[in-house]
Amino acid sequence: MDYVSALLPPVVMAVFFIGVIRVIVKTQGGANKAKEDAAVDAALARAEGAQQSSATSPRADA
Repeated sequence: MDYVSALLPPVVMAVFFIGVIRVIVKTQGGANKAKEDAAVDAALARAEGAQQSSATSPRADA
């Protein structure tokens, strides 16, 4: 009976891992892909804009 208790945690983790991978694969693409891509593009544009504005603004101690 010790072998069952020894094998149970790896089996449970394997099933959980397979479930996570299936959810990740299923949620790629589809109807929300364009909306998600637009949100990422907007966040990257904001980050680049903030980085450029801080690089071009004069420093107060200079």
